[in-house]
Amino acid sequence: METLAHSQQLIDLEHAHGAHDYHPIPAVLERGEGVYLWDVDGEKYFDFLSAYSAVNQGHCHPRIVNALQKQAEVLTLTSRAFHNNKLGKYMEYMTDYFNFERILPSNTGAEAVEAAIKITRKWGYTQKNIPENKAEIIVCSQNFHGRTSTIISFSSDPGSKNNFGPHASGFITIPYNDTEALEAILETHPNIAGFLVEPIQGEAGVFTPDEDFLSKARSLCSEYNVLLIADEIQTGIGRTGSLLASCGNCSCKGHCERQAATYTRPDILILGKAISGGTYPVSAVLCDSSIMDVIQPGQHGSTFGGNPMACTIAMEALEVIRDEKLTQNARHLGKLFRAALQDYIKTSTIVTKVRGKGLLNAIVINDTEESKTAWNICMKLKENGLLAKPTHGNIIRFAPPLVMTEVQLQDCIDIITSTLRTFEV
Repeated sequence: METLAHSQQLIDLEHAHGAHDYHPIPAVLERGEGVYLWDVDGEKYFDFLSAYSAVNQGHCHPRIVNALQKQAEVLTLTSRAFHNNKLGKYMEYMTDYFNFERILPSNTGAEAVEAAIKITRKWGYTQKNIPENKAEIIVCSQNFHGRTSTIISFSSDPGSKNNFGPHASGFITIPYNDTEALEAILETHPNIAGFLVEPIQGEAGVFTPDEDFLSKARSLCSEYNVLLIADEIQTGIGRTGSLLASCGNCSCKGHCERQAATYTRPDILILGKAISGGTYPVSAVLCDSSIMDVIQPGQHGSTFGGNPMACTIAMEALEVIRDEKLTQNARHLGKLFRAALQDYIKTSTIVTKVRGKGLLNAIVINDTEESKTAWNICMKLKENGLLAKPTHGNIIRFAPPLVMTEVQLQDCIDIITSTLRTFEV
């Protein structure tokens, strides 16, 4: 295999032997540290995607790697057929950290979303007395919650949905950031069990809703006895300058050092990605006992969910977020980044908008979704030492690790703006 060290040979191997389900930027990466990545040819890059916000703590954070290594030498997996000495501690830690009473541990984000859907439906039948098989869940257009067969049934993306039917029923789609549409459905549909929503729509292009969107949704869900389900798989764990994007200006028990005046607490919280610092698949569903206790033994499960490795890694990864004040850093650097890009687009013909929160941001390219302009810009960014990727054709998402320094951020801003200038008319 040593003869295959060249990037194109490795890319060709993937193409020849793997499913063609991704269209990656052609960088073959072999090493990461902090905010940096290196490819097999020795080229160094700033990472401005963070594995879709899974690597908030930076690549190969030594504390997280050390926790992984130590646990791997002792015990990795027992299944839930038995107890293990890490799971209870992890459950106590997570419920205290996020201020919920119970947790259901799992592995991937999509798996956690599926579990939340099951919990919501059963709660609807057993607690709200919705007639059997009549429960409905409200979702938003342009959502992204994963790619399982149930989840794609309420996707707005034809590529994710078409030719994968028959699709699951029981979902009603409303426009994102539209509480009037939400209220209209709640008023006319008595069998609504939940409202599943991303506090910021990341995959759709970092759509950031009105400041009062979630608080209004919270009030409506409470009024109509409907569960508010927050998918914070991508937006959580400090990414947006709050521990959770749904927090607004919350304190989260001191993790963010902010006031709790506008905290919007969901009934069900879905987490993934950065709760392991990108070192191991870990996800979770959190809610209070009155909701979680509808699930009884044998009704849901996961062989790897709550394994000792996952529990150990996740606790250390979250300690890193708190100890290194990465939430606060994301808030500070995000303001600097958006201010710099806002200043740039005042005279730009190629960029029309910058939007985001914390270190989850995006720019909108002045071209159609079908164009290759955003892709070409990302390819040029790669040449200039920064890795990013388009979403929805004409949008480029920027999400570096939260360990980035102000000096590093300025270097990245210089790379981005100088690259954009080469595409100006």
